[in-house]
Amino acid sequence: MIRQSAVWAAAVADVLLVALFVVIGRRSHAEGLDLAGLWQTAWPFLAALVVGWLVSLAWRRPLALWPSGVVIWAVTLVGGMLLRAASGQGTQLPFVLVAAGTLALFLLGWRAIVALVARLRSRRTAS
Repeated sequence: MIRQSAVWAAAVADVLLVALFVVIGRRSHAEGLDLAGLWQTAWPFLAALVVGWLVSLAWRRPLALWPSGVVIWAVTLVGGMLLRAASGQGTQLPFVLVAAGTLALFLLGWRAIVALVARLRSRRTAS
């Protein structure tokens, strides 16, 4: 059974990484880092992230790359873009592609690292 602390740590990591994605994006376009601007950019992705967690039942296996991580990434990307479009924010193809890559790196990357470390530890203890 997954410990509650792992679920919370994974959820917080995902939220912080989506926030980092927003900060990096706003800075790269010389947009302000004021709270209102950050929230305007972040809320569609954060809302979609929550939906991704619900759809994937991520609390059952929050550290798993598949299916939790992949579903969370896909729902965060697609849902975030749909919410951006519905709220009148841009969804140009270059932005979608950069968001897809960055969110994959962030939301899947840390899970891949956790899986690699776990695999290396299990090999070390088996030897």
